[in-house]
Amino acid sequence: MRISNSFSEGEIQLLDFVIQSLLRGGSPTTAPRHKDFPSLCRKVKAMKAKVAERNAPATTQTGTIAPSADELAKAV
Repeated sequence: MRISNSFSEGEIQLLDFVIQSLLRGGSPTTAPRHKDFPSLCRKVKAMKAKVAERNAPATTQTGTIAPSADELAKAV
């Protein structure tokens, strides 16, 4: 699912560092000290909220309507 593609160069470097650290079996404990870490955390939280909003069932006066299979496929 495409939510946002507006990552800064520093955020991309941070993501790459975290991924490479995890792939090597390490712990990315230095990531929170990176200057772009707070910005990246905000973007991830915003993206999670958008995904949850898209996948939330709609509520009407008569009850709850689950998203259709087509809507769920578009969300992925």
